[in-house]
Amino acid sequence: MKTNLKVALVGNPNTGKSTLFNLLTGLNQKVGNFAGVTVDKKSGFCKLPDGQTAEIIDLPGTYSLYPKSADESIVLEVLTDKNNPAHPNLVLVVVDATNLKRNLLLFTQLADLRIPIIIALNMIDLAKKSQIDIQINDLAKLLNVTIVPIAARKNFGLTEIKNAILYSPKTALQFQTIDIESIAPDVIKQIGIKLSLDNPYVALQIAHQHKYLKYLNKSQQLILEEITQSYQFNSEKAQANETIARYNFINDVLADTVKYPAIALEENISNKIDHLLTHKVWGLVIFFGILFAIFQSIFSWSSYPMTLIENAFILLGNLGHQFLPEGVLTNLLVDGVLAGLSGVMVFIPQIALLFAFISVLEDTGYMARVTFMMDRLMRKVGLSGKSVVPLIGGLACAVPSIMSTRTIENWKDRLITIMVTPLVSCSARLPIYTLLISLVVPNKYVLGFINLQGLTLMAMYVLSIVMAILVAWVMKKIIKSRQQGYFIMELPVYRMPRWHNVGITMFESVKSFVTQAGKVIIAISIILWVLAYYGPGNSFDEIDKKYQTIEFKNLSTGTINKLKAAEKLENSYAGLLGKSIEPAIKPLGFDWKIGIALITSFAAREVFVGTMATLYSVEGNDTVLQPIRNKMAQARNTQTGQLVFTTATAFSLMIFYAFAMQCMSTMAVVYRETKNIKWPIIQFVYMLVLAYSFSFLVYQILK
Repeated sequence: MKTNLKVALVGNPNTGKSTLFNLLTGLNQKVGNFAGVTVDKKSGFCKLPDGQTAEIIDLPGTYSLYPKSADESIVLEVLTDKNNPAHPNLVLVVVDATNLKRNLLLFTQLADLRIPIIIALNMIDLAKKSQIDIQINDLAKLLNVTIVPIAARKNFGLTEIKNAILYSPKTALQFQTIDIESIAPDVIKQIGIKLSLDNPYVALQIAHQHKYLKYLNKSQQLILEEITQSYQFNSEKAQANETIARYNFINDVLADTVKYPAIALEENISNKIDHLLTHKVWGLVIFFGILFAIFQSIFSWSSYPMTLIENAFILLGNLGHQFLPEGVLTNLLVDGVLAGLSGVMVFIPQIALLFAFISVLEDTGYMARVTFMMDRLMRKVGLSGKSVVPLIGGLACAVPSIMSTRTIENWKDRLITIMVTPLVSCSARLPIYTLLISLVVPNKYVLGFINLQGLTLMAMYVLSIVMAILVAWVMKKIIKSRQQGYFIMELPVYRMPRWHNVGITMFESVKSFVTQAGKVIIAISIILWVLAYYGPGNSFDEIDKKYQTIEFKNLSTGTINKLKAAEKLENSYAGLLGKSIEPAIKPLGFDWKIGIALITSFAAREVFVGTMATLYSVEGNDTVLQPIRNKMAQARNTQTGQLVFTTATAFSLMIFYAFAMQCMSTMAVVYRETKNIKWPIIQFVYMLVLAYSFSFLVYQILK
């Protein structure tokens, strides 16, 4: 979609920027990377009243243009580099109407970059409720910008925002907020000459941050370093002087345009709620109660749609065998691709529910409280409080969570967080857990409301978090560093969840799961089917001859076909691969089929289920297809006749997947973030040792 109008969405964290982005773009969004860096770039397209389309680029939330993390540094990179593909024609600054003084600091910096600006004055409803009287017209005149009052959560002011974008000025009209040249006149002048800049504030920012700006080449950085040193430029002092001048300007503006209530309430509603929800004891009790409710719901609410999906795939499989011509291609499509996909797609309802719950917790402001509470525990094991954000995010996916560790300034804390985040059970493990739990844990209720399967699922997630914390504590003792970390976080007020946002999150998560996991599953299902359908030499012909002998004459055709298929699978290329690693995994209770799944699921954890579905579809020869859960529940060891998936084997397998590094994408992102191959290798080895040891222990105890 081509458009000439690029709008950068900028604002402090917790100002409703993401809500406004979702309202403007809806489902018309895409995620990529900003040029030259690994920071995620979220952009979308917005239809304006006259029919033209504007590209909305959601820049990372930041309190000022002086970054504290890699994500925040992107804002200055994009706004000061006119050659950056994301450089905007217009900046839409989202400002919290209930906290104007803090929010306007960023606005004054953006204003001095001389890019056209519109202010979206968000939470205007909350400001009125708090009796904050904002003279919007007077404020707009003093700043010389268009100010649009909005309440993004209530979808108020969206049309006005679109009109403001449509009729935005082509050149910057806003007033210069402070006397920038007076801060470092010589440095600003020389940088302006050397880089041909006509904006003094851009020159000042380059003086501060030239070492880190990606669009400056080495020779330019050397020249800038010489200028700052020759004029004895003191970055910290200059920044302090600038900030004081900006707050003086902001105070003068607000004194004439905003009236606050004479008597502030001693405690607002959020503070009263926080006394309970962030309490040392009750806060944790409530948190685990919420987790308990979530995992109970994931099992109970998803059962009906999962059954529908299972039945739909069974119907498709039966129709495939019934109407498609017999042969290799039909078997590949039905027993390979379709079976592999069905084993994973059935878990879409649970994935959707998990992301919906996470989205609600974030939207209400409760997730920030969880982070605050867990900070106490993090500090006891030696980690930064900022490590909590990636660890909690790991419940969804380790890849973006590891990328979010860039907000941790302390390298040691960041490295340890990267190393332990994959231990937190992600959504990709959910299909494995729920499948295995459904095989060995009865679907019964204790005390009338506690579902045993939901309780077991919660235990797996809690175990993963506990293990991540323990490993972090061990690593803190091993890795030495003198650098100190700190944790600063603003707690947003409690609000009702934005169901529109929750819906978009569910849709995007399921879409990502289906498209990304689906591609891998289809590829592996095809390869696996070929490996399982063919064997070396004439081994399959020998098996066919064996079952034509007199000793099998009294068996039914169906029984002979099942025995023949099972033996062919065991002697196929896939079977031989599984048999080769069986001695190593037998002490864990795993057979050669599980061994194949361990290998294939290294591409993505959820492939385990697809692999099981493909293997049991190739082996089975039933006229009526069955769900993968039924096939696995009935599977027996050909040598002992015992069930394959006993309680001991199922829990051993869950523990293995809980602790093992079974994801290539995670290893790739660890390498990208640490820029050293040794860390993903160390991570893979320590997690494999951990997984093998605990899996062995669990199996030996439970068998």
